[in-house]
Amino acid sequence: MNPLLAGIREKARKQQKTIVLPEGTEERTLKAANIILQEGLARLVLLGSPAEIHHLSEVHDLQFLDRATVIDPASNPQLDRYASILYEARKAKGMTLEEARRLATDPLYLGVLMIKLGEADGEVAGAMNATGDVLRPAFQVVKTAPGISVVSGAFLMIMPDARWGENGLFVFADCAVHPDPNARELAEIAVATARTAQAIAGLEPRVAMLSFSTMGSAKHPLVDKVVEATRLAREMDPTLEIEGELQADAAIVESIGQKKAPGSRIAGRANVLVFPGLETGNIAYKLVQRLAGAEAVGPVLQGMAAPINDLSRGCSVDDIVNLVAITANQAAGQ
Repeated sequence: MNPLLAGIREKARKQQKTIVLPEGTEERTLKAANIILQEGLARLVLLGSPAEIHHLSEVHDLQFLDRATVIDPASNPQLDRYASILYEARKAKGMTLEEARRLATDPLYLGVLMIKLGEADGEVAGAMNATGDVLRPAFQVVKTAPGISVVSGAFLMIMPDARWGENGLFVFADCAVHPDPNARELAEIAVATARTAQAIAGLEPRVAMLSFSTMGSAKHPLVDKVVEATRLAREMDPTLEIEGELQADAAIVESIGQKKAPGSRIAGRANVLVFPGLETGNIAYKLVQRLAGAEAVGPVLQGMAAPINDLSRGCSVDDIVNLVAITANQAAGQ
């Protein structure tokens, strides 16, 4: 196992956070849950039919699943309590109590309601549900963190060559969620990504705000957006080490950084790369993954008031284990 991922798992083991898995009868999820419980990475709540979960645990010899808390959303004795919380949160938007009762039996809504009530610290889902279905209840119930209006997606990029980034690690954002952030939203993404780097990987973040210009070498409204976002990010977190605008080579190659941005503490040494929009971020992470052979771990959703992470429907068992460990570390860092 990659040392970074091993470290993330070890850090999660120390936190002992409670993570809810709404897809509690999905085969990969149960196999991952068995590993998580065997290794003691987190406390787990599985949502689904107890009889079905028990059957699958026997079929696949998942002997550690009895350490999980299992809740059946369809026959939950606490249904009225959860429905009341959902109704109060959404009645201004036209939700009726009857609709709230129906939705509270949906595992994706029940999961975020448990987080809202402090009964779980985070959630991982998406192995069998679309991203929109995972995030909709989260936006409605948990909402974004104070001072943050935008949710974004970060990737841990583990490079095969340790000379890059922080001993081979970069954090890239936004590569997954928000197509065209304005300057304030981009600043929020920068601050959130720095916090992600600290919480998950233990980095002291050095944030580069990327552009096709370095320190005024080009003039364009797209450059102005990055410059303004950098200024706003400094206002939001005066302790943050951040520089912008920087071209990618000036951000990560020390000799070029010294030449293009002399005196900068970040240029050539960045370990967090914030892209000006989703288009560039998504393209960049996929190119680095495929051409450089980097391992891309994520996306890690950031900006929510509690960590809620979305899996790819093509995810592996290891992907789920790693994302649960990441979610536990996010919860510890909030």
